[in-house]
Amino acid sequence: MANSRDRAEMSDALVLFGVTGDLAQKMIFPALYAMAKRGGLNVPVIGVASSQWSQEQLRQRAADSIQASGKIDDRRALEHLLSLLRYVAGDYNDAGTFDALKQALGEVRRPAHYLAIPPTLFATVIKGLGATGLADQARVIVEKPFGRDLASARELNRIARSVFPKESIFRIDHFLGKEAIMNILYFRFANSFLEPIWNRNYISSVQITLSEHFGVEGRGAFYETVGCLRDVIQNHLFQIVALLAMEPSVYQGFGAVHGEQAKVFQAMRPLQADDLVRGQYTSYRNEPGVDKNSDVETFCVVRLFIDSWRWAGVPWYLRSGKCMAETATEVLVQLKPPPQRLFADSMPAIGRANYVRFRLDPSCAIAVAARVKRAGKEFVGRQRELYLFDEQLDEESPYERLLADAMAGDDMLFSSEEAIDAAWTVVDPVLKAHRRVRSYLPGSWGPKASDELIAADGGWLNPERQGPRS
Repeated sequence: MANSRDRAEMSDALVLFGVTGDLAQKMIFPALYAMAKRGGLNVPVIGVASSQWSQEQLRQRAADSIQASGKIDDRRALEHLLSLLRYVAGDYNDAGTFDALKQALGEVRRPAHYLAIPPTLFATVIKGLGATGLADQARVIVEKPFGRDLASARELNRIARSVFPKESIFRIDHFLGKEAIMNILYFRFANSFLEPIWNRNYISSVQITLSEHFGVEGRGAFYETVGCLRDVIQNHLFQIVALLAMEPSVYQGFGAVHGEQAKVFQAMRPLQADDLVRGQYTSYRNEPGVDKNSDVETFCVVRLFIDSWRWAGVPWYLRSGKCMAETATEVLVQLKPPPQRLFADSMPAIGRANYVRFRLDPSCAIAVAARVKRAGKEFVGRQRELYLFDEQLDEESPYERLLADAMAGDDMLFSSEEAIDAAWTVVDPVLKAHRRVRSYLPGSWGPKASDELIAADGGWLNPERQGPRS
């Protein structure tokens, strides 16, 4: 596909709002270090935050962050990154902060402003950039979640569009920068054997699991404002659905891909209370910052339908949760059994018919399950997986890839306004009209009700450790 990096001018500075925060420490500084090691970072990096830090304190924080994320194996790249760092301290509600930023930018003309800040501050910073003239020829990168519901997402889009042109707004979802996620798009449309079966005639159901073995890890106050449905389902898992369900684009261009993804969300049937199971691990209410009577879900399952010609009648089951049995992300595309029982076990009473399985995390693999005959006179067989493991030893991290793309004006791996609007339209009916959470034990696969929701379609295939299933 044509690369929009070839057409757009590079940003000549990166401004990091929220540079003293958790996201910068865990993700952004290591990504900038990786960019420096590859020779892809040669512009000023200006951090902005309310903490009264010195420039030397910021550089020490960056070095400590990179050390904590792994080893420092390129001292020259580290020193190069640290030499690029600048710091501006100030309150985002104070116009003087933006004046100081403008002065720090100096001769810079095309900065990229990255908002690694709480969502409640997005509009404040965007307006501040506009009022100070710092949006002219600039780009803005907005972290997720983009809105809390349909109304707030539309209002944030309105504010962003009042300050920045459409092509300069980059709505980041780091999930789209993962190599395994990008591989879904490539695998679907670079191979011809899938197309004849990739529809309602041959696929009976699709299930997607994103499970995490750990809990909220001290971020209870934040999670109380979000919950699993907003934090994972509405963005990460919906993006996977779009890549699996979209039609081929009519021309080789990223705009066409965005259009086809938005069409998937627009075809999704809005969720109802019966399509949703919410859970909460038993010790969640003991987390710091969590309400003792909290009804916020740390686990969520949704059943959705895509009312299109290709997918009519096929249920999609999306499941995510914290404190679960494994940390893994998998997709199972369940194929229908053969139309005639030619062999006694060709439609197994126990177990599954053929399927395609995408292993997305922590390893990257694609498997196709097929039945093969056992040795002997009898025509009986067993299910085996044809398993392709793709080890990516030197792949870019999601934040490295997405920061570089945004600074280059390449919006392929970012969410469009139309897609975000359509996705919120699907989940908006159940953000408030839902049943209370059901408790589940840490280390399990969630509350029993989640199994009941999918029982008619064969139940969940729980992710296992790396390797083929026999």
